[in-house]
Amino acid sequence: MGRRRASKPLLRVLYSSWQVLLYRILQHPDGTVLKQLQPPPRGPREQEFYNKVYDSDCCDSILLELREYLPKYFGVWSPPTAPNEMYLKLEDVTRKFNKPCIMDVKIGQKSYDPYASAEKIQQQVSKYPLMEEIGFLVLGMRVYHVSSDSYETQNQHYGRGLTKETVKDGIAKFFHNGYCLRKDAIAASIQKIEKILAWFEGQKQLNFYASSLLFVYEGSCQATTVRLSDVTLAEKRGVPKGLLSGGDILEYNNNIHLINSTENGKIEASVSKGLSKFYALHKKAYSKRHHSQLSLKVENLEQDNVWKSSTCITQEHLNGNVIPQLEKVFCHMPAEIKESVNVEVRMIDFAHVFPSNAKDEGYIYGLKNLITVLQNILDN
Repeated sequence: MGRRRASKPLLRVLYSSWQVLLYRILQHPDGTVLKQLQPPPRGPREQEFYNKVYDSDCCDSILLELREYLPKYFGVWSPPTAPNEMYLKLEDVTRKFNKPCIMDVKIGQKSYDPYASAEKIQQQVSKYPLMEEIGFLVLGMRVYHVSSDSYETQNQHYGRGLTKETVKDGIAKFFHNGYCLRKDAIAASIQKIEKILAWFEGQKQLNFYASSLLFVYEGSCQATTVRLSDVTLAEKRGVPKGLLSGGDILEYNNNIHLINSTENGKIEASVSKGLSKFYALHKKAYSKRHHSQLSLKVENLEQDNVWKSSTCITQEHLNGNVIPQLEKVFCHMPAEIKESVNVEVRMIDFAHVFPSNAKDEGYIYGLKNLITVLQNILDN
């Protein structure tokens, strides 16, 4: 999607936001995103799909349930200076995340629709010959690494280079934050895909081609924050004064907004920036007081509930290495809170959706294969 600065002075271009590395998405000042309508017949077909699903008079239970798995739709929008340019106005699925990790996965055994020409079919098949066998294709990903406080990006060439033997490791890369595998995010993703699969198993109205799943999870350890008031030592004299105070801020939606004030009078430090301070805290405290204790109370912002039991890291068990202990805290969450992990899995891209009287077996096949791969990553 091109950027037209002159005609859209009030809009902002989001790089690598929704469609990962494939498009530039415009952001409306109200926080929604604008996807430019594609040329006919694709654009009108996608608009018709959204209009049908989000029709205010819709009473079809299948379509009403489908809304749960899509970004919210707010109609069509045109800039005042270019009324002939049409945009789909959609929910920004990444907006609530501090450090969004994003992956776009095309689902189905065919990336071409039933009306595609022989030339189009050949073109699509040649892009990824394994699509029919694997049932999905990684179109791109963007992963936040806690260790370097930076993002790693992979484009569509990365996904097309994955084979049957390497696809598991290729997807696992999306869930690794530089310290550990985010098993909590994998488990939550599987649960959400299973719900989408159940919807497909129960409907015979629509078939989807060249459509994707958009995965988003919180890179700064499941949108958890470490409240400074909750980071204490049993003996305060072991804590260097001012070690955890100062300029930590929450970065909102990948540099779109910065929260430089505190909520409810409490300073909140993102985990990504707090880890280095934990190391400093550990090193200083360990040298001064071998048996002091560091208590970490981790709070889930989305649910605003404290874990049933706070996690304590005892210095005498650290043995000079805090990373394994932090992995236990942030990367291996209790089973009972996996549902509340800050993860989104939404269906996107509907330029090739067609009426049907049979189950969408190609899409179902892709979902099942993807679940199997994710489960194998989780089990291993």
